[in-house]
This record gives sequence, C-alpha cells and structure tokens, in this order.
Amino acid sequence: MKRWKKILLGTLLTLVAALALFLVPTVWGKPWFIEHFYARVFLQFALDHPQMLTSMRVLEPIGLHFHNNDLDDLSPESTLRDLRRAQDALDMLKRYDRETLSDPLSYDVMEFFLTIAVDGTEFAFHDYPVNQFAGIQSGLPNFMINTHLIETERDARHYIERLGKFGTAFNQLLESLESREAMGVAPPRFVITHVLREMRDFVASPPEEHVLFSHLEDKLAEIEGLGERQKAALLRGAAVELKRAVYPAYQRLIEYFVELEPEATTDDGVWKLPDGERYYAYALRSFTTTDLPPEEVHQLGLQEVDRIQEEMKLILRVEGYPTDDLGATLQELNRDPRFLYPDSDQGRQQILADFQAIIDEIDSGMDPFFAMRPAARVEVRRVPEFTEATAPAAYYQPPSLDGSRPGVFFVNLRSVQEIPRFAMRTLAYHEAIPGHHFQIALAQEQRGLPFFRRVVPFPAYSEGWALYAEQVAAERGFQADPYDRLGYLRDQLFRAARLVVDTGIHHKRWTREEAIDYMLANTGIPEGEVVSEVERYIVFPGQACAYMIGRLEILRLRAEARAALGDDFDLRDFHRVALGNGALPLTLLRRVVEEWYRGASSP
Repeated sequence: MKRWKKILLGTLLTLVAALALFLVPTVWGKPWFIEHFYARVFLQFALDHPQMLTSMRVLEPIGLHFHNNDLDDLSPESTLRDLRRAQDALDMLKRYDRETLSDPLSYDVMEFFLTIAVDGTEFAFHDYPVNQFAGIQSGLPNFMINTHLIETERDARHYIERLGKFGTAFNQLLESLESREAMGVAPPRFVITHVLREMRDFVASPPEEHVLFSHLEDKLAEIEGLGERQKAALLRGAAVELKRAVYPAYQRLIEYFVELEPEATTDDGVWKLPDGERYYAYALRSFTTTDLPPEEVHQLGLQEVDRIQEEMKLILRVEGYPTDDLGATLQELNRDPRFLYPDSDQGRQQILADFQAIIDEIDSGMDPFFAMRPAARVEVRRVPEFTEATAPAAYYQPPSLDGSRPGVFFVNLRSVQEIPRFAMRTLAYHEAIPGHHFQIALAQEQRGLPFFRRVVPFPAYSEGWALYAEQVAAERGFQADPYDRLGYLRDQLFRAARLVVDTGIHHKRWTREEAIDYMLANTGIPEGEVVSEVERYIVFPGQACAYMIGRLEILRLRAEARAALGDDFDLRDFHRVALGNGALPLTLLRRVVEEWYRGASSP
C-alpha cells in the first residue's frame, strides 16, 4: 500500500512539475509555443480594457461577465503601462526564431503592430481625448447605449454599476488632460466650443428624462419575466447614479474646458504641438502603414483630384450640366428636390429603409465575386441624436464575436440635405457590403488565424478595402445610373481631397477655413458635412489619408495579379487572398498577394 502511495505521489508531483514547467513560462516567461505568446499579449491588454471585452463578447459564451460592470482606465499611468507592455512584448517576440516558425506572417503582423505602438511612445499624449468627432465625452455614452447589451437583470445591474463609475473615469480623464496641457498639448478653440455645447446639452435634462435612463427603461421592458418592482428598483438605481456620478462628472469636465477656452488658440494643425512635424509624419506612417512623406501624399491627392474631376465632368456634360465650376454644379445637384427626402421623421425612416434595401440587393448579388462571405448580418441604424451634430455622415460598428450583436451601419440623419439619393449606394457599399462589414466581420470569423489577427486594426487596409469595395460594386453594375455613378465618383473625389486637406492642415499649415474652402470648391459635398469632416481631420491627423492610399495599393495589386495570371485570373481568388488573412499592413498585403499570384502562375 505504501509503495502504491509513493508511486501515486511521485506521479502527482511529476504532473505538477510538468504543469509548472509549461505554465510558468506561458504566464511569466517565454511561452513554449508562440501561439501562446500571441494569446498572452492579447489577454493582458484585453483584461485592462473591459470595454473592449464587452464589445467583442468573447468571454460571455463561457459564462464570464466580470468585466461588464467596469470601465477602461483613462489615467496617464494606464497609457504608459500599455506602452511598456508593448515594448516588453516586442522584446519577447524577438526571442523567437522567425525562420523556424510555421506561420511567419503572424510573427510579422505582430511585430509591425507592436513596433508602431512603441515608436509612438514619445507622442502618446499628443492627441485630444475630448473632441467633437470621437471623444470620450460622447464615446462613453455611445458605448453604454450601443455596445453594452441589456438582456438580463444582471446586464441591467452591470449597466447601473458602470454609470456609477463615470466619476472615476472622468477624474482619470481630467488627469490625462492636465498632463497634456502641461506638455503644451491642447485642442484648437473650435473643438472646445463644440464639446462644451455638446456636454451642456447632454446634462440639461432631468435624470429621469436622460437618454441613459430612457435607454435602460426601454431595455427593461423587453426582458421577459422581470417584475415591475424589479424594474422600478433598477430604474431608481440608474437615476441615483446619474445624479451622483454622471452629471457631476460632466460638470467637472465642463468646468475644466471653460477655464481652458480663453487660453486656446485658433492654430489647427498638429505642427503647433511639441515636435509636431515629426508627430504628423508618425501619424501618417501609423495610419497608412507606409513611409510616404507628407508632401508626397499631398501631391498624390492633387493628382487624384484632377483625375476624378475630369471623369465627373464627362458625365455632367452628357447630362447637360455646366462644368466650369464643378463644386457649384455638384452643390446644385445636392439641392435638387428630386434627390432629397422629406425633412421629417417619415423621411428619415425612409432613408434608413432605403439603405437597408440597397444592402439587401447587393448582398444577394455578390456570390459570383466572393467565395468567402461573413455569417454575421448587418443592419442600418440612426446615429444617436445626442452625437449627430458633430458625428461623421456614417460609420460602421463590427458585430460581437458571439453573434449576439450584428454589424451596424450607422447613418447620420441630422440633415436630409446631406443624404442625396445619388450618394446612397456608394455609402452603403463602403460601410456595409461588400465594404467594412465583409472585411471586418469576415476577419472576426477566421478560425484558422491567431485570435489577435482576427481583431487587429490597420486603417489603410480596412478603409482602403471599403473604398475599393465601392469600385467593385460599380464595376459589377450596381451603379449603372449616371447619377449613382456621379455619387460614386464624388465619394472617390472626397477621399482624394482628404489627402490634400489633411496634409494641408498639418504639413502646410492651412487654417480650418482654408481647408473648408478647398473642400467646398473641389468636392461638391454639402457644407455641413464638409465642416464636420475638416474638423475631424484636425483632431484625428493622418487617419483620413488611409482610405485612398489603401485603395490605390489594392488596385495596384489586383492589376499586377491579373497581368501575371492572364486568363487564369479569378476575381474570387484575389478577394479570397486579400480578405482571408485578416487586416494587414500594406507592405505585408503586397507580399501575400505577390506570393499567391507568383505561385499560381509558376509551372
């Protein structure tokens, strides 16, 4: 008996030792397998960002909900901790021998992503966390309404607990803003004016009439089996947290910007920030995943603007319009009643319905051109009214990974004049199918990739794909009407003008007014949308350049593949290669596509 006890104990100790030998490096040292290292990098970051976990919903299917009652840490220390972890991860990655790996592409993607993050360490506080485009002051309520699902009583309790943490989050945010201010980083005056108006409006109503209260009220009504007493108690809890935490948090932020406003300047470009020229070059590299210098991007934009305008003028002449002042002619089309919806609730509902019809139509016609399609559905929704004044014309929210939330194409309905019928198709193709929804949802569903590659963002790839998708739709006959074709070209022109304006503001030191004037004269985009877009470029330097840079590279790769393969070229195969690897930096996308068509063309 003693002998068997010794054998059993020895076996147990051996198993414990083996487990320790495996787990200790996996958790604290160099994991035995690089796939475990990738998972650790992602997990460490995700656990410090509960809002990201909520958005992806990767833990809920296994019964874990601990993160759904917490908010991200917005303190300067958290930002620096993320950067230290990125540096540590990059150092650890380089301890693996890339040449011996079965999947060197994943190594290269991780290396590129971490290197970009580490290279931006000195510019970690050069951004404006509170801004009119995608600031925390609007992003956090948007998250609560559009991302935090309320399907059970527990979800509702977590929602209320998150409301109660607005105070902590905004205190951390204020600390971050004060750190930036001490470094000489503060937004232009117009940004402060916008966010002050937005925040004052946001807390103007009584708690029981607030959007964060009414949203919970609506969701509670949908939960089966929840008693009236339980609903009333939950709503009382929400009202208490709105009064105790949310409203005071916004008031503190308002007071900060009221004091900052008189000191703010009207200089708009990031050239005004410490080492601003180098920061802008870094921002361009980060968003475009290329080393293109600002001046080259500017000149490329001017060339594309000229090219696209000439094509538009040909269509306009055929339709009987003057072309000596293209901007004025396009503005006239924007105001033409035959292209506008009624300025009413009914008209806005019809816009949403028509967008959905456009998406459903093209979705049913994509099989001949795409061998891979996402399983997740996409639906059209209105941009929340409390953010629409400064929000973009449209944007896309990816589906959750567990399938509980679809992909969403958000449409800004602040003005029906900004949504002429002839521009709707190309916008739907860009944001939904075969654009962002095809690319992002499909990447999330790729089970053969390391998890980080299913979610890692590279804007030049994702925005370039969405812009390329507009062209695929046009090439396949979905924009045969000449006015739809004008809408397609107008959006191309818009993205080309972004290259000019973004670099104009941050490299050539254009004023906000000069940028607006250029966009109005050259694109025909409605003035309200132009102002919103230019102000977006000011607070988000470099991002707007990703679209056209990415599109042009994807088109170059397609042309090269077609030339190499000749009659053997199949568009479905090209799309499979371009989409099947998740988001990639443009340099790695080029390598993947070249390897494919060279291998396919070799005897």
